[in-house]
Amino acid sequence: MEKPQAKEVKNQALKRQAAQKELLKGDTARTSRMPGFYKLDVWERLDKIDEWTPLSTKEKWILKSETLTAEQADMLIENVVGVFGMPLGLAVNFRINDKDYLIPMAVEETSIVAACSHLAKLIRENGTLTAKADPAIMEGQIQLVGVKDLDRAEKDIIDAKPRLLALANKQDQMLVSLGGGAKDYYVRRVETESGVMLIVHLQVNVIDAMGANAVNTMVETLGPIMAEMTKGELICQIITNLADKSLVRARFDMQYDCLAKGAFDGKQVAERVVKAFHWADADPYRATTHNKGIMNGIDAVLLATGNDWRAVEAGCHAYAAHTGRYRSLTRYRIEGDRLIGEIEVPIAVGVVGGVTKLHPGVAILLKVLGMPSRRELAEVIASVGLVQNLAAVRALVTEGIQEGHMTLHARNVAYSAGAWGDTAIHIADQMVREGRIRFDRAKELLKKMVAQRGDSKGGEGD
Repeated sequence: MEKPQAKEVKNQALKRQAAQKELLKGDTARTSRMPGFYKLDVWERLDKIDEWTPLSTKEKWILKSETLTAEQADMLIENVVGVFGMPLGLAVNFRINDKDYLIPMAVEETSIVAACSHLAKLIRENGTLTAKADPAIMEGQIQLVGVKDLDRAEKDIIDAKPRLLALANKQDQMLVSLGGGAKDYYVRRVETESGVMLIVHLQVNVIDAMGANAVNTMVETLGPIMAEMTKGELICQIITNLADKSLVRARFDMQYDCLAKGAFDGKQVAERVVKAFHWADADPYRATTHNKGIMNGIDAVLLATGNDWRAVEAGCHAYAAHTGRYRSLTRYRIEGDRLIGEIEVPIAVGVVGGVTKLHPGVAILLKVLGMPSRRELAEVIASVGLVQNLAAVRALVTEGIQEGHMTLHARNVAYSAGAWGDTAIHIADQMVREGRIRFDRAKELLKKMVAQRGDSKGGEGD
């Protein structure tokens, strides 16, 4: 008999597949290239999305207002007192594997969405962006300590594989019916301060789910049996978020002439990007900030699609050190007149179950994204991380990281001083021209504009 939760996940998967087929009708006319999108107001942008994916008025209101009510939040975590909002934007211009995407990003840091969209435009017009994800294999670990005969214990565990894998798959027959389930396991010996431990890795194909519940249920079933077999002590049974059996690779290949900026031509920019990468790859102090820039893009999409950004973040940073030294997650090189960038990261995400069912905003944003499969979503996320990294490094090696931030930062200062709408934009532009982006200067300019206009609302109606 199907478990209610498993049946619901299956229903979600079927609905997603049907919705994706519907969205893909006439897909050749869909383009993420939306010139001037940033100039529109919020409602105009929401209406513009109708050209991509029709949204109902209710769906637009959910996105424009707080997408999660306090009552819904109370079903997700404990001791709820409210809902904490995050800015939600759409990255435009992305074309990945010859398919266009509008990509939702939930992030509070200025310039990320704009920079990502701009570099996606340069890549689509001057090269290609491709990505490929491995099958959705997640691993659960079983920790056995105090095992006396390690060789015998390891042999017994391996010999019992057919029986124990079958037992694991009985815990989630719905997953098995969809082509997933426990596929294999292997044993490692880990030296620790408590002595040698036997660590068993159970490999589970989780299809379109993130898979934590399925994997944890399986290892908790097998753990006691393996402890009895080995006469060891069972300590922990838990999924690992180092999803290195579920890697995603993204790559761009572009003419570097389009990267020209300021005093630097395209070739110089490309050469400086490569040298900046070489520094990040050799120096963990730089690599940390370099990789943080990658996660600016990755985390923003994870948040918007209801995925566990903490798990992916931890896995990516662990993978950055898998060679024994913390290094860059991206790589850059020049071939002829082209700049090539690549990223390889472990991305474990889900598009069914969990928050994707309970959070109304997430369901709408997955619809905007095109109802992707888990693998497709992982490919999009890795691509965003790569493009965001190129945007950050290009800025860093040309005008410096601050110039791009300053205009948006100036708007924040203007808003803080009490200005709104066009008034805030005018004040921000003035402060940037002066090189005086300060709260007191914003207040001074606002006071002058109010006096000139007789506008006591500080431009709120502009």
